[in-house]
Amino acid sequence: MANSLLLGFLGLAALLLPFGAVAAASSFTSFSAASSIHDLLRAYGLPGGLLPREVDSYTLDRPSGQLEVRLGRPCYARFDGMVLFDSVVRANLTYGGLRALVGVSQEELFLWLPVREILVSDPSSGVILFDIGLAHKQLSLSLFESPPDCSTGEEGEGLSGPRGGDQPLKMGF
Repeated sequence: MANSLLLGFLGLAALLLPFGAVAAASSFTSFSAASSIHDLLRAYGLPGGLLPREVDSYTLDRPSGQLEVRLGRPCYARFDGMVLFDSVVRANLTYGGLRALVGVSQEELFLWLPVREILVSDPSSGVILFDIGLAHKQLSLSLFESPPDCSTGEEGEGLSGPRGGDQPLKMGF
């Protein structure tokens, strides 16, 4: 009786093992540009236009919320002001927020300051909050409805700021 019970348990474990491996593997998902990062942001209560169109790929570890977004190269976009995206942007993705953000800087008073958090606390307010370390900046959600085009700054596409290989001054506050 004990042997048949043990055999039954081992058989059940052998059947369930592949499902456990699939579940563990599916927690860390890699996506190509065909799977839209912008749709993922919307699913998490954020506007889809927080990241530029030029995203090559991204990975998301669903249990921890660790998001890594890869662009072909660093680039500039214009929202309310100039924003610099590094070639890799990392954040902890939560509903309504990108926390512990790395790889995004915003120009403020001729300085490039790192954006540390982006939060939408109340979607009905129409406001999104950028934490740039020294201050919190409130912007209209309507600025981020669609993904912006991103420029390297070398093409001279009407972007004010560093061009032709000049590196912006990044302040690590």
